[in-house]
Amino acid sequence: MSLAIVHSRGLDGLSAPEVAVEVHLAGGLPSVTLVGLPDTEVKEARDRVRAALQNSGFSFPSKRITVNLAPADLPKESGRFDLPIALGILAATGQIPASALADHEFAGELSLSGELRPIRGALAMVLAAGSRGRSFVLPASSAREAALARQVRVLAANTLLEVCGHLTGQGALAECLRADDSREDDSGDDYPDLADVRGQAQAKRALEIAAAGGHSILLAGPPGTGKSMLASRLPGLLPPMTLSAALESAAVLSLAGQFRPEFFRRHPYRAPHHTASSAALVGGGSVPRPGEISLAHQGVLFLDEIPEFDRRVLEALREPLDSGRIHISRAARQAEFPAQFQLVAAMNPCPCGYHGDPAGRCRCTPEQVRRYRSRLSGPLLDRIDLQIEVPALPAEALQQPADGEASAVVRSRVVLARGTQIRRQGKANARLETREIDHWCAPEAAAAALLKHAISRFDLSARAYHRLLKVARSIADLSGSSTVAAQHVAEAVQYRRITRD
Repeated sequence: MSLAIVHSRGLDGLSAPEVAVEVHLAGGLPSVTLVGLPDTEVKEARDRVRAALQNSGFSFPSKRITVNLAPADLPKESGRFDLPIALGILAATGQIPASALADHEFAGELSLSGELRPIRGALAMVLAAGSRGRSFVLPASSAREAALARQVRVLAANTLLEVCGHLTGQGALAECLRADDSREDDSGDDYPDLADVRGQAQAKRALEIAAAGGHSILLAGPPGTGKSMLASRLPGLLPPMTLSAALESAAVLSLAGQFRPEFFRRHPYRAPHHTASSAALVGGGSVPRPGEISLAHQGVLFLDEIPEFDRRVLEALREPLDSGRIHISRAARQAEFPAQFQLVAAMNPCPCGYHGDPAGRCRCTPEQVRRYRSRLSGPLLDRIDLQIEVPALPAEALQQPADGEASAVVRSRVVLARGTQIRRQGKANARLETREIDHWCAPEAAAAALLKHAISRFDLSARAYHRLLKVARSIADLSGSSTVAAQHVAEAVQYRRITRD
């Protein structure tokens, strides 16, 4: 047989469209031609496949070989097509039965010795293959993460010889099952404990509200007051992820080659340096890749020293903060990635960090302070729900033992509040649209009067007004109240003080 077809998958953003690897042998001078928009990594497969076949004891045909990666208009990248190309050549030359290929899909990079190396995006590929009813053959190191997709039979292989032995009936590949560490729930025990943070009662309360409603938060204060410690405790306060949310988060991390199965269902915590580019933060590249906001999907994105980030980079956060998704468009490729992250930002009150210090350590001029704070635009600040100060602690507070609540205690309240939101409206309060806010966050008469006064007193925008209402709704949920009362609105107003300074 001079023609063989092997099923595989490409990657287009988070989707994984099916790719048919068609191998045809013809007379003529020996050559290998790859068509179907392959990039450089895919074109180099001809040399890897040749060496892998010969070192595995197979013969490489001295014929004109044409490999077509269909559909032709889908760009193909990475070494994931090495294994299907090698199997296609073996089937076309009759060294393995072509009929055995129909019930499987294959992906894997080959070493020159015939060993299989891990690939990016294995979980996304297997999730997309669920409706086809085929088994998916993957390198053993990639099969473990792919096995998290329960609806697909995942077979793990270490070498090309093992795959061929399975197809010829001389052996059987082991099915990779969900490991015990891919747990059904996230207990929260693996995260840093909130009890380690001394003092800062108001900041801890703000973190609890942020976790309950899925809100973003800005922490402002002098150096060494615990802003970074507080931010790292937020993932441990978040409710456990649902299975679908955990799979989506894991699939995004898999695209970047950063997923570890033992961390399945753990909320991601990303903390990029302030020198990060726009492409690093929101995603990009000639072949669009997920950025930090997508890698933080279903988790926390911490931007320390946020005024030090390039302003254009920060402005790119505005759309995903509202929509929970990021659209990346390039001349030849477009991609969409999920980005439902909770933003935690930290900043100093001035360039030196000691503005308002009683000891008079600040030497910044009013103009320097104004320029520093103006690096955060009004539209971006409008999208940050909770904005609080984290003051310096007195020496006696630092010397006392930590006496705050543990993360587990706070998390139990957060879980109850988030459960109330899911039963009531099917989503966290921070994700409510305008019409839903009017329906689910309607304040009582006294609360409405207080809101009216706050709008005129602090000159709140329509967006800030709606976000204030959502925060008040989260405070009400934490207190077990079915309505938004005046005390809930009053507390919510207190969490926008940075904007008013």
